[in-house]
Amino acid sequence: MDDKLRRLVDRYELRFERRLAHAQEKVLRASADPAQLRAWFVEILDYDRSRLGLAAGAELAFVPEEGHDLSPGKGRTTRFDPPNLLEYTWDAEILRWELAADGPDGCRLIFTNIVADHDFAIAVEPGWRAGLGQLAEFLGANA
Repeated sequence: MDDKLRRLVDRYELRFERRLAHAQEKVLRASADPAQLRAWFVEILDYDRSRLGLAAGAELAFVPEEGHDLSPGKGRTTRFDPPNLLEYTWDAEILRWELAADGPDGCRLIFTNIVADHDFAIAVEPGWRAGLGQLAEFLGANA
């Protein structure tokens, strides 16, 4: 496990590295398919009303569940190169899922979240750490 926060020129990068005992394709599917995301990803999203497109250039919509005091978010898929890469924006953030084969049955995931504000980066870091743990549990339960 290799987690880092570093300052870029005008933004902050949270970087998480995980070794997962699952193929790249399976991890990418769990990171992109709304039916699987609802099991481990951001719990405030209404996955039935959100729009998560995978083609490069696809417009995205992040709709919060009823009762959450959040505005809907917008984004765009900026890069999609299965099974190696998924990158998209969520409002001003960038979320990047890089996957590389690691052994016959596993892969290395480098997840990067680029944000504008240091305090925001500090605030979301524990959530990403927990979410990546939930991803590993989800993948293990659905092996």
